[in-house]
Amino acid sequence: MAPTTVGRRITAAGIPAPHGRTAALRQLVLQAQPSVVAGMLGYHTVRTEAVTAEAGGTWKNYAPGDHTR
Repeated sequence: MAPTTVGRRITAAGIPAPHGRTAALRQLVLQAQPSVVAGMLGYHTVRTEAVTAEAGGTWKNYAPGDHTR
């Protein structure tokens, strides 16, 4: 099924698709680094970092790299 067809059916059923997409993005950026989520989904990192801040994410305090030493 094409994305536009799914979108039309979701809208016809009374489900606001953009809100669901935003909720899914918020959940993802709380579970993974915003730059990783941006790369996987094709979003700009500024957008995912803003959503992370709105959702209360703490990835700004995350130090990337090898921490096994």
